[in-house]
Amino acid sequence: MVNRLAEAMSPYLRSHAENPVSWQQWSGDAFAEAVERDVPVFISIGYATCHWCHVMARESFSDSEVAAYLNEHFVCIKVDREEHPEVDASYLAQAAAFTQGLGWPLSIFAAPEGAAFHAGTYFPPSPAGGRPSFRQVLEAVVDAWANRRDVALSTSQAVGAAVRAAGERSAEAARLPTREQLTASVGRLEHAEDTLFGGFGGAPKFPVAPVIGFLQAYGADDLATRTLTAMARSPLRDRDGGFFRYATQRDWSEPHYERMLYDNALLLGAYTRAWQSGDDDAAAVVEGIADFLIDTLYVGRGFASGQDSESTIDGVRSEGGYYTAADRGGLEPPALDDTVLTGWNGLAIENLARAGIVCARPDWVATARSAADEVLRRHGGDGGLVRASTADTVSSAVATLEDFGMFACGLIELACATGEGAYLDRARELLERVATPDGFAEPRHDDVLAAHGLVLRDDPSEGAYPSGVSACVRASRMLWLLTGERDARDRAESAIAPFTEQALANPVGFGALLEEASRLGGAASQTVVVVPDDTAFTVPETVRRQRADVLLQVSESRARELAASGIDLLDGRTTVGDAPTLYVCENFACRLPERLDQERFSTR
Repeated sequence: MVNRLAEAMSPYLRSHAENPVSWQQWSGDAFAEAVERDVPVFISIGYATCHWCHVMARESFSDSEVAAYLNEHFVCIKVDREEHPEVDASYLAQAAAFTQGLGWPLSIFAAPEGAAFHAGTYFPPSPAGGRPSFRQVLEAVVDAWANRRDVALSTSQAVGAAVRAAGERSAEAARLPTREQLTASVGRLEHAEDTLFGGFGGAPKFPVAPVIGFLQAYGADDLATRTLTAMARSPLRDRDGGFFRYATQRDWSEPHYERMLYDNALLLGAYTRAWQSGDDDAAAVVEGIADFLIDTLYVGRGFASGQDSESTIDGVRSEGGYYTAADRGGLEPPALDDTVLTGWNGLAIENLARAGIVCARPDWVATARSAADEVLRRHGGDGGLVRASTADTVSSAVATLEDFGMFACGLIELACATGEGAYLDRARELLERVATPDGFAEPRHDDVLAAHGLVLRDDPSEGAYPSGVSACVRASRMLWLLTGERDARDRAESAIAPFTEQALANPVGFGALLEEASRLGGAASQTVVVVPDDTAFTVPETVRRQRADVLLQVSESRARELAASGIDLLDGRTTVGDAPTLYVCENFACRLPERLDQERFSTR
């Protein structure tokens, strides 16, 4: 038996290539081997910047005796959740039958047919705190497989059936939530607010950026701002401006020090909207997050997925040691997971481009544009997408619904920031690839999951970042705001409506979906500034701080071109008196144009 991870695309998998465990990559061959050997499958799911994944690797997967036991009694599969999010989602749903404390590393014990019959997360090398050791768990699983296999297989079959039934859409007619229903969900969030330290619930405490987006869309800005202010003043925010993934304590102290692209991209959008709503302190937070994205996570090919919690200090691995050091000058920073993920890059491109135009920072827009161009070049082809890549390898993993939706959002916002219609055209192509008569669907499911009947269909659940459904709804709504294409809006409503009841009952778990429901149910605001050709102009702050759904600055000739290509919002939008001209619109009905005289404002 040999470890087969050395040639993997994933940095996470390659970091386990020297383990004595005979790891295999996610494949049908691994399950076929389990059938042939008549042994269960051990599936370990994690990601490159996961601290407890590192710990379990050092404590258990590097132990020769533990590895020998695993190799004898199991087929062992390593999965990078970032490369295979559909696999991760399916097994998270299965693990919920066995444990409430879901997270990573995710440890799955499955029958050769694929479905789990036992699961957990991190297991220590020795019993601790009422938790059995990893070796004890392995021995119990092996005993169950040898002596009570009928029970294990019955459990596995029941779990598989539950996965197949999960997420099925109701045959009953569904609709968008009413304002009264959204108000009730906001009330649930108000009830869950930690009035002493901010945020929602107790420890551990997460940024839940999608929930903040919902509150801002609904108009509950006081609650959103209290949360944002508490986080900005807490240890969750590093001195360089980036935010950590979560805090282990209720008062936001003792962060879990890894820093993820999705958190920081979404928080950039949230703090930008807070600044537009009058929170002047948010400006420094916006600049700090943007600097972190550009200076730390941008790797030329796009944005890295995250930065590790651990680094090496004086030859010893340390969690958080770099971040808590008084002087970082002589320390090596924690490593990046330099995997470029299409969807997460879409989040960064969208929010960096938007912040760039709102804050009059063309350099931010330029970085967003460079990232988009590189992702299009390396991940886009024949109108489709690939999921992930590193510097020298493109993943064979299928792109998911979130990739199509999030990247489409980024391209649409970039079109608004640059006036380049080609980005909008590409976004439309991506949405067409995943559109169905009543919403959106995965362009292709994972072959191994599909073969075992373990595809988690119509999964709208979300927490730290939007689901694929929510991302596609957002992109479709944004497309409608620019083009007036009613089909785009209708598809967004159809896609979101079946999940209304589920989302309203659990707003913390469906923030992005509720944000889109709120925006679709309200009036759409659009702000357009048309500038004479060959004129450098900075939109005045009073205009940029209007929190419109669309903020678009475009030259007069480009406005004509885009209008001719189907951007209805720009139809008839010209300058007045050869001066920059403002159009403030609601649902495509615009007030009289307002001339923005050059001499009244700073220019670049």
